[in-house]
Amino acid sequence: MSKRILITGGSGFIGSALIRYIINHAQDSVINIDKLTYAANQSALKEVEDNPCYAFEKIDICDLKALETVFEKYQPDCVIHLAAESHVDRSIDGPSAFIQSNIVGTYSLLEAARHYYYTLSAEKQAAFRFLHVSTDEVYGDTAGETTLSTETSPYAPSSPYSASKASADHLVRAWHRTYSLPIMIAHCANNYGPYQYEEKLIPLMITHALDGRPLPIYGDGQQIRDWLYVDDHVRALYLVLTQGNVGESYNISAHCEKTNLDIVHTICDLLEQLAPNKPAGVAYYRDLIVHVTDRPGHDIRYAINAGKIQRELGWQPLEKFPSAMMKTVQWYLNNLNRSPKSAVINKRFEN
Repeated sequence: MSKRILITGGSGFIGSALIRYIINHAQDSVINIDKLTYAANQSALKEVEDNPCYAFEKIDICDLKALETVFEKYQPDCVIHLAAESHVDRSIDGPSAFIQSNIVGTYSLLEAARHYYYTLSAEKQAAFRFLHVSTDEVYGDTAGETTLSTETSPYAPSSPYSASKASADHLVRAWHRTYSLPIMIAHCANNYGPYQYEEKLIPLMITHALDGRPLPIYGDGQQIRDWLYVDDHVRALYLVLTQGNVGESYNISAHCEKTNLDIVHTICDLLEQLAPNKPAGVAYYRDLIVHVTDRPGHDIRYAINAGKIQRELGWQPLEKFPSAMMKTVQWYLNNLNRSPKSAVINKRFEN
């Protein structure tokens, strides 16, 4: 049976990939609500924007009245909550927006969903789901360890961003326990792929390299992240929404640990193949790498265990890192907008 899915933050990197997946591969309709802040990219939804199964509403998720209006208008069967401030460096520069969007916004959405849920028939309540999309960063730094964080690992967030997401997770669980809202939580590893916001590591390094500018890496570049191709992630999210158990959490990871320096080396080596005509004065793209002062409280390693979703729901990542990175770099070469806005970004970068 087809569903009406309300997705918050659907104009962002992961949200837009999820909407494209649902419209192209499922029989469901999507209502995208997004404030359209700096990281939104409506061009990522161009292929679906005229589809009768897609609707868009420009809304701030902190606006409870606007949220209640959307629930009343569209009568969704489920919610996938992606809207969040997610750039760690920005959270260090100024955490206020993260507290508002990630905590107050999640509270407002939970309240709107709860009020709407109580109006539903018993049959519709039984089918309703609220999927909150979180991050592996809530588990904190696992520096010097080889273990993987599981769904039962204690929370130990270390940045304003991860602390705000951990707070949101707790709110979601509280609304389930206190008000019986049928929730699920997904914790994802570090995503990459097409349409990612230009301040993120991969698109930023590609833009800088093509312009012959320095490729800045924090500290020694040995910070480890668990890399997950975005198409694999959104398949997993839809699987959790449709087959996951109420009240449960699911880690989503390809178990692909790479240091930041590994990622930048991979980008440089792929550019040698795919963009051999370098800027003047550049012999090798790797020559552009520079190490800069590390950011405050920079976590060394995040890595999560995705065994639960594999065992219980049968999900497996389809993409391998080498081919997925090749596709990603090629996509940016074909589509990256090297505008003045992109060209001036050299102080703030992610990971």
